Amino acid sequence: MEQKLKALATEFRNQFGYNSTEPINYLSLLQRLDVLTVFKPLNDDFSGLSYKDGENRFMMVNSTQSVGRQNFTIGHELYHLFYDKNFISHKCKTGIFPRKNQNELWADIFASYLLLPTDGISRMIPNDEFRKDAIRLGTLLKIEQTYRSSRAALLAQLGKMGLASKAYKEQFSTGVKSSALHYGYSVDLYDPSDVTKVVGAYGNLANRLYEEDKISEGHYRELLMAIGVDINEISEDEED
Repeated sequence: MEQKLKALATEFRNQFGYNSTEPINYLSLLQRLDVLTVFKPLNDDFSGLSYKDGENRFMMVNSTQSVGRQNFTIGHELYHLFYDKNFISHKCKTGIFPRKNQNELWADIFASYLLLPTDGISRMIPNDEFRKDAIRLGTLLKIEQTYRSSRAALLAQLGKMGLASKAYKEQFSTGVKSSALHYGYSVDLYDPSDVTKVVGAYGNLANRLYEEDKISEGHYRELLMAIGVDINEISEDEED
């Protein structure tokens, strides 16, 4: 099943204009897929959730987790939205590869290959480092910064590629931010964004539901307030 999910991730990449090696711009991809996505600080007991109704797709991502982890979560939720035949909307804790939950395991595996394509990783590893436990810290940083991945996700992928032992992964799983600074990289990848933002036509959807009398004016105002838009302030600005 692992190889099938790898092939599925490659197919997904190709379908939306990405080859088997290039990094994905997830915000741009979500816009193209028309997946309404809300990034919002949430409790750390889950990473995200998704919901779909016909062709309408929605995703929420926990912005209190690192940007790298958020990117993995997006890939995980995309599996649920596009490929999960037994889809039921639920909270997901991503990146733990649970053996007892098949759908969550498959979503994690899909996300790992979508975020970190093995062909791309292989091309970035120098020949003299391309063997088990020989990849240098500088190369790890270059790969994770290129693919906007967490260190944990990268080490897990290298383990599946036979390039990282358990001891190696433990060695390089600590001091991630300090090593990035030492090599001159920004640490924003390893920090939470802690912001509320929306990708997609959230306001347009809320407005359409209101105009079609599917929600009340009060509910419409609540939906806009959820993304930081105060309709009263808009009205006042128009009067000025």
